[in-house]
Amino acid sequence: MNSHQPHDRAEALFKKKQERLREGQLAMAEYQADRRAVGEKTARLRALRLARDAAENQPDVGAALPTKTALPKTATLPKKTKKRAASPAA
Repeated sequence: MNSHQPHDRAEALFKKKQERLREGQLAMAEYQADRRAVGEKTARLRALRLARDAAENQPDVGAALPTKTALPKTATLPKKTKKRAASPAA
């Protein structure tokens, strides 16, 4: 069995190297997928932030209309008076 020992040892080393290479490739693929996901998420959040900022900076259409407090003091509306119901004739 001494004649096969160096061959078996070399084969075991080769298998270990192949396994490490395969694990390294898997780790790199996972790293790249995570990096790509972070980039996509960052781009999506940036687009949402820019849209929000653009919406906040647009002038409000309703702001140009005069409000109730903006009326001049002389322009008052007539007050309504309550009419008393006539008492039933007894």
